[in-house]
Amino acid sequence: MGISQVGWLQNGWPQIGWLGWTAVALLALALTGFVALRHAMETNAVAVLDSADRLLRGGDGGIRLVAAERYGAQDNQKVEMFVPTAAQGPLPIVVFIPGGAWRTGDPHDYRFIARALAPKGYAVVLAGYRLGANGRYPAMLEDGAAALRWVSDHARAHGGDPARIVLMGHSAGAYNAAMLALDRRWLAHQRLSADALRGVVGLSGPYDFYPFDDSATIDAFGHAANPEDTQPIAHVRGDAPPMLLVHGSADTRVRPRNSVALARALTAVGAPTHAVLLKDVSHEGMIMAFARPFTRDARPLDAVTAFLDKVTAPAASPAVQAAGR
Repeated sequence: MGISQVGWLQNGWPQIGWLGWTAVALLALALTGFVALRHAMETNAVAVLDSADRLLRGGDGGIRLVAAERYGAQDNQKVEMFVPTAAQGPLPIVVFIPGGAWRTGDPHDYRFIARALAPKGYAVVLAGYRLGANGRYPAMLEDGAAALRWVSDHARAHGGDPARIVLMGHSAGAYNAAMLALDRRWLAHQRLSADALRGVVGLSGPYDFYPFDDSATIDAFGHAANPEDTQPIAHVRGDAPPMLLVHGSADTRVRPRNSVALARALTAVGAPTHAVLLKDVSHEGMIMAFARPFTRDARPLDAVTAFLDKVTAPAASPAVQAAGR
């Protein structure tokens, strides 16, 4: 007969031995951890996702931070650049623009994108932009262009190839990327050419959402004198850079019709494009698939890397650089 861990006092209450108290303590710890995790996910889910990815990958061993700089004086006007630890440059560059409904999105919290892409042979630049009242249209596009100006001026010194740049973004960041590529005026303000971009990757992006019908779009675009001009679908052109538009069929935040509509409009003007719709992927699930433990659904990452490999293959191409600079 083993040692009993639970006895009974005379008043009927249980008497718990050391093993029982250990179980109680572990349960309490688990509950506390669950509550803390839930609070963290509600307040800054992307930061929690990034921390989990870093832990499960065993740290940042596969990537190296080569630059963390500001391109402007305002909050979030900053970039971080990563290259593979064993980099053999100059490397093609992926400039990733975070989402967050133009209200939130710190590039520092998206280092899991660098961990996913840099080891595959890419320099990854995480580009922030002004948010909220300070980031209303067109500020987010002005900042995106300024971040690309930084890439054009400085990336080569850190192992990147400015002649092979792909813009990539999720949600609001996908909108920013699409507009920078389609509407030439924003990069032209920085004396850059949108035509020199090798491609655009849009993940769960809003491209055709006028009239504005929620607080996020009203706050960011409702003041525009010509609201239809804020839409990427209004700027389709036959000579647009190649675009990969990936959307989840289960996305209820930004409907898949956005990617379908933009793909059809581009195809109609002579830039053949098709939307890649992934079954049962939600809006949040799309970006989560780039971070562990969610990388078991490899479809988003596989689609992106296949596109990147294709459009950044070495070939004669002008750098994203202004004439006369």
